[in-house]
Amino acid sequence: MIKRIEAVINKDSVPEELKNQHKGFSEWDSNVTKQNHQPIVQIIIDGRDTNAVDSDGCRLPTLVYMAREKRPDCLHHFKAGAMNALIRVSSEISNSAIILNLDCDMYANNADSIKEALCFFMDEERGHQIAFVQHPQKYNNITKNDLYGNSSPVLHKVELPGIGGYGSALYCGTGCFHRRTSLCGTKYSEEHKGLWNSETRKDDNRTVHELEEASKVLASCGFEKGTQWGKEMGLIYGCPVEDVVTGLAIQCRGWNSVYYNPDNTAFIGVAPPTLDIALVQFTRWSDGMFQIFLSKYCPFIYGHNKIKLGAQMGYCVYLLWAPSSLPLLYYAIALPFSLFQGIPLFPDIRSRWFIPFAYVFVSKNIYSLAEALIFGSTFKAWWNLQRMWVHRRTTSYFFAFIDCIVRQLGLSQTTFTLTAKVVTDDVSKMYQQEIMDFGSTSTMFTVISTLAMLNLFSLIGVVVKVFMGGLECKDMEKLVSQVVLCGIMVTVNGPVYEALFVRKDKGSMPGSVMFKSIVLASLACLIPL
Repeated sequence: MIKRIEAVINKDSVPEELKNQHKGFSEWDSNVTKQNHQPIVQIIIDGRDTNAVDSDGCRLPTLVYMAREKRPDCLHHFKAGAMNALIRVSSEISNSAIILNLDCDMYANNADSIKEALCFFMDEERGHQIAFVQHPQKYNNITKNDLYGNSSPVLHKVELPGIGGYGSALYCGTGCFHRRTSLCGTKYSEEHKGLWNSETRKDDNRTVHELEEASKVLASCGFEKGTQWGKEMGLIYGCPVEDVVTGLAIQCRGWNSVYYNPDNTAFIGVAPPTLDIALVQFTRWSDGMFQIFLSKYCPFIYGHNKIKLGAQMGYCVYLLWAPSSLPLLYYAIALPFSLFQGIPLFPDIRSRWFIPFAYVFVSKNIYSLAEALIFGSTFKAWWNLQRMWVHRRTTSYFFAFIDCIVRQLGLSQTTFTLTAKVVTDDVSKMYQQEIMDFGSTSTMFTVISTLAMLNLFSLIGVVVKVFMGGLECKDMEKLVSQVVLCGIMVTVNGPVYEALFVRKDKGSMPGSVMFKSIVLASLACLIPL
């Protein structure tokens, strides 16, 4: 297969023999583009055909290729629009009761995952209440110490199962088994109990050609006009995280959902292998989730008296990622700035009022570390995650917050940014060696390096003042808390300083980013009060 693909790339065209073998290719001619083409549906394997068997003689399932119609003057609604077209076309061809939604960069790792999911749906007591069974997103390229904090064992083993305990597991957009009726806008009713296989199309006598032609209508641009698709039916349109808002809407129609994390991982994907890609992904996620919070789908409003209060609060932990950037940005800027100016922000260490601040800081971090170690992380992985939280909140979440507010003011429209997972061999090697990649001129890297330099300048400045006699002992006691926190920020940003001043490889910080960060941090330190 690799050789055939490379041959097509080298020739810059699909050979005639391949076009004749797969008629779907013939529709991709020079007159169409990926953003302007007719609906294409081809049943590659007809599961009704008794001759459709593999090399061991086992019957093969129906396999369908679909490309929904796209036109420049019609909104295609990104992934949500593609999912809705797939739901409609599959209902025409098979209309099976259960749908598995899996992203293209993931693969099945456990052949029994379908049987396990069906155990939930077919449970005699509560199975008829379940709309979907969500598996965790796990990856096959996580480094030993999880360089970019992608694996999140605490998230998968504590937080998301906790929300699932309220019957309101989050729909994460992939690795999810859905009940078709719940996806199509149906409200929960006790009448759904025992309705399995009532309308499947196993005995459909139409030819393959007739099925394909009927399906093309459902994949056309005009089919959804005047319907509830994208509103009450299928995945909801208008949000970068269409999965989360769709799951919430399904639960508010009376359905329950399950978060299932088996020991034998069901589905495995690819984690972002660079810092830039990871931050872009979190920008989209946090932007979309904050948009949900500000919309009519806010869990406290839309979910009032529909889902439990604990579930509403659980949703908001993630929906409020974007505004959580503001307090951390304050600490990352005001703390070193005030330290450099000699202005205390916390009580004197000898004051009783210092105890609550110290208690919260110490207990929170001890609890976080213990939780991570209990659920399989290493100390270094936990430390890497703390660094990523700083980077995410000061860049991804903050940019998402600004974008979302601007969009709420009607100054921009919703966009969908794809997360690239393919990188060069050099970048992949750096990732496997757990060396952070800063080789980009991204604005996010300018922010990260500027904040790192501001904290470094402030810490150096206060040390110089102590040795030069510019700070008396009583003044220093008032600044101890800030010195400690600033020192932690400097330690967290160790890889940033290395990329700025030590490294000379392709993952080092570009010269333009280094220049801007030093200038901006220096100007901030020179601002008089």
